[in-house]
Amino acid sequence: MEKVRVNPGNYADKKKFEEIEYTDATYAAEVERIRERFRPLVQICKQYGTAMRIGTNHGSLSDRILSRYGDTPLGMVESALEFLRLCEEENYYNVVLSMKASNTQVMVQAYRMLVQKLDEEGLQPYPLHLGVTEAGEAEDGRIKSAVGIGTLLEDGLGDTVRVSLTEAPEAEAPVAKMLIDRYSHRAAQAQPIAPVVGEEPINPFQYFRRVTREVENIGGANVPRVIADLSRLEGMEYADLRAAGQLYSPFLDKFQMSDLGADYIYTGQVPSPFMLPNGLKEIVDYGAWRDAGHRADHFPVLTQAEYAGAAEKHPTLNFVFHNLASLTAPALSQLRKDRTVVLFLYTENAHAMPEIRRAFFELMNAGVTCPVIINRQYPALKDEETQLYAATDVGGLLLDGLGDGIVLSTELLPERPKAEWLTTIDSLNQLSFGILQAARTRMSKTEYISCPSCGRTLFDLQETTAMIRKRTDHLKGIKIGIMGCIVNGPGEMADADYGYVGVGKGKIALYRGQEVIKKSVPEERAVDDLIELMREDGRWIEKEVVEEPVGA
Repeated sequence: MEKVRVNPGNYADKKKFEEIEYTDATYAAEVERIRERFRPLVQICKQYGTAMRIGTNHGSLSDRILSRYGDTPLGMVESALEFLRLCEEENYYNVVLSMKASNTQVMVQAYRMLVQKLDEEGLQPYPLHLGVTEAGEAEDGRIKSAVGIGTLLEDGLGDTVRVSLTEAPEAEAPVAKMLIDRYSHRAAQAQPIAPVVGEEPINPFQYFRRVTREVENIGGANVPRVIADLSRLEGMEYADLRAAGQLYSPFLDKFQMSDLGADYIYTGQVPSPFMLPNGLKEIVDYGAWRDAGHRADHFPVLTQAEYAGAAEKHPTLNFVFHNLASLTAPALSQLRKDRTVVLFLYTENAHAMPEIRRAFFELMNAGVTCPVIINRQYPALKDEETQLYAATDVGGLLLDGLGDGIVLSTELLPERPKAEWLTTIDSLNQLSFGILQAARTRMSKTEYISCPSCGRTLFDLQETTAMIRKRTDHLKGIKIGIMGCIVNGPGEMADADYGYVGVGKGKIALYRGQEVIKKSVPEERAVDDLIELMREDGRWIEKEVVEEPVGA
C-alpha cells in the first residue's frame, strides 16, 4: 500500500543542533504552530483515503524535542505522538508508526515505549513499521538489523519490516523475509512459557546490566566473554586456534591474538594437547578435568547431576549447564551460595529468546547473582540464517542487560572434513563478537554507520564504504558515519565519532562528532583527510601487518 511518510523532526521543525530554553507556554505555542502546519496534510490524506507513516528518526529529532526531552527514546516517542494526536482529533486513523535508530538499544526501547504510551493515552493500536537505520553492509549490517528488528519481533511487535543495508537494494528484502519467515510455524513448534509472578525485574525502556558477582574474569564489571566451541575437532593443532582468533606463526613460533580473539575455548572430552597462548583459557567436561589432573589452565563444565553430586570442584570457577526447567528452588538455593559457579544457560524451546529471558527472571527474583553464559546451539542452517537467528536470540537478551558471555555452536555431519569445522568455528566466533558490538555491550572493532543508497546520494556508497573500511577496520571501538547526502546525514550519524558526508558533486564534508571540521573536501583526498583528522586527535594507529614466509 502506498503511504505518505512524515518525519516529525523536520516536517515543520528544524535541526541546527541548538539548545533552546522553553517555558511550558512557549513550548505549547510551538507545538500548536506545528499542528497547524500539519493539519492540512492530514485533511488531504483523509479526503483521498491515503495512508500515512509517521516515522520518527533518532538522528533527525528537532532542536525543540532535544531541548525538551533530550536525545532519548522518550523524545522519539513524543515527537511522533504530537502528530498522532492531531490525526485522531481529525478522525484520521489510516496511520503506520515507526521509531528508527542506528543505535539498537535506543531503537528497541523507543518502540516498546511507543506501544506503552499508545495504551496509556487510549490511542489506537496502530501498525508498527520496524527498521534499524544506517545498519551498514555485509555481515555487520545483517547482525545489527537482526538485533534490533528480531528483538521486537520476539516481543510480538511489528507489522512491516525494512532492512536498510549499504548494498544494492535487492539485497535487503531477502534479509527481511528471512527474519519474518522464522515465525511462520513458531506457534505450532514452541512450548508455552509460564508468566512471571509479580513484576518483571528489568526495565524494558532503559538499559541496566544485570548485577552479578565477578568469577575469575566473568561477570561483575567485565565485558561479556566469548567462548569458542572446539569440542568436535579431532587432533587439535596450533594452527586450529586461528578459528578462535588466535593467530599462530610457525616462523616466529608464537601466537598473536586478534581483536576477535575468544576469551575461552571449550574442548569437551579431549583437552588441548599443548599449552595455550597466554590469556586464553580452556573449558573441559567434568570427567576430562578430573582425568587431566586438575591442570591450572582448565576449568570444568558440569551437568546438573554432576554439580549436585560432585565431591570436588575447581576452587575458583565451575561452569554448570542449566535451563529454565532445572532452576528449581533447591538449585537456586545452591547457586545463590556458590561463589565459583557460572551458568551455561540453554534452551530447546523454539521460543528460545523469551524462555532464556524468563530463566534470567527466575535468577533475579531469587537473588542469584552468578554470571551467565548464553548458550545457543542451532541445527545445520544457511550461514545467513545462523547470523540472523543468533543475533535475534542473543542480541535481544544483551539489549536488556542480560548475559555475561556467549557460546554459539551449530550442527554439521560428523563426516565433514576438519577444514569445514574450522570455517564454521571461525564464523561463529566472529558472529559472537558482531552480536556484542551490535548490542553496544562490547566494542571490539570499528563500527560503520552507513546509509542505504537513495536518489540524493552524492557518491557511490558501496564503493566508498568498502574503501573506508579497508583503511580503518583496525580502529577498535571507533564509530564512523558514512552518509550519502547532507539532508539527514549529520543527524543520522549523531553518535558517530567521525563523519564522511556528501555535500556536492565530488565534495565531502568531514565531521568530528556533530561539528563540521572541513566543509568541501575533494572526494579523491577525503579519506586521507579523514585519517589525518583522527591522527590530530591521537586516535589513529597504523595497521599492523603480520608477514609469514611462503610455505611456513
